[in-house]
Amino acid sequence: MNLPNKLTIFRIILVPIMVIIPFLNIQGEILGVPITFLIIDLIFIIASITDKLDGSIARSKNLVTTFGKFLDPIADKILVLAALIMLVDFNKIPAWIPIIILFREFIVSGYRLIASQNGGKVIAASIWGKIKTVTQMVAIILIFIDKYNFFDFIRATTDVVKQTGSSFLILMTGPEMIFNIITSVLLLISVIATVISGIDYLKGGKELLKDK
Repeated sequence: MNLPNKLTIFRIILVPIMVIIPFLNIQGEILGVPITFLIIDLIFIIASITDKLDGSIARSKNLVTTFGKFLDPIADKILVLAALIMLVDFNKIPAWIPIIILFREFIVSGYRLIASQNGGKVIAASIWGKIKTVTQMVAIILIFIDKYNFFDFIRATTDVVKQTGSSFLILMTGPEMIFNIITSVLLLISVIATVISGIDYLKGGKELLKDK
């Protein structure tokens, strides 16, 4: 087995390790962020780096294999969806986000299966697919270290008096509010890019569904 494939398998192995971390009941915080979240985030970052490395090594060293072509995208989906489901479990993001992403991946995977049965036609990835991948990875990394949840900034106030008298408002500092805006908007962009890239994929592969 070559190095890129080993990195892909290593990325898959990191997923159950990431999922186990919350059950270890690690106590403590750093700058208001639970240590558990920081460890999970570190594992996710390492896994994301291997995603970049295995593809680069495979192309530069001419080590592209059928096994790698099959397993690499699966490893990416497992990693991203596992992280998103964990974020839902931690009440950091709403459930509709991974549901939309999962729905898109099922559709795309189905089209790829049909394509493989029709001469192996490749449907070119659009720019939206690349935007989806980048924004997903960055948003997940950031939201684990965000003290607040998805779109909490819409309820934010820096006024202690206002927050005390309201069950809706959340007390945030200016930098905390800006960071929450960045993480929330990035994740929202990734969902929009997921939908648009899925639609582009459907358009690109519509001929596959016609009866021969």
